[in-house]
Amino acid sequence: MNTSRRILLAGLAGLAVAPTAMSGAPIAAVADATVAEERFARMIAAAHAPDVCASQAQHYADAHWPDYVAAARAVLDARV
Repeated sequence: MNTSRRILLAGLAGLAVAPTAMSGAPIAAVADATVAEERFARMIAAAHAPDVCASQAQHYADAHWPDYVAAARAVLDARV
C-alpha cells in the first residue's frame, strides 16, 4: 500500500472516531502519549491538513498532532 493511501485511510479512521474521542479528552493526556499514538496522531493530522502541499501538511501535523491523540488512541484501541 503506498503512502498516500495509508494517509488517506488513517485520516478517514481518525475522522470516524474524532468527534466522540475529542469530547472527553483531557489535555494532560498528550503528555503520556506513546510513540505509536504520537505517530498515528501526526498521520491523522497530516491527512486532515487543509489543501496544501506535502511539506505544508507536515508542518500542520507538527503543530496540531496533540489535537488528534484521543482519536489515535481510539483507533489503536479498536484494533485489539
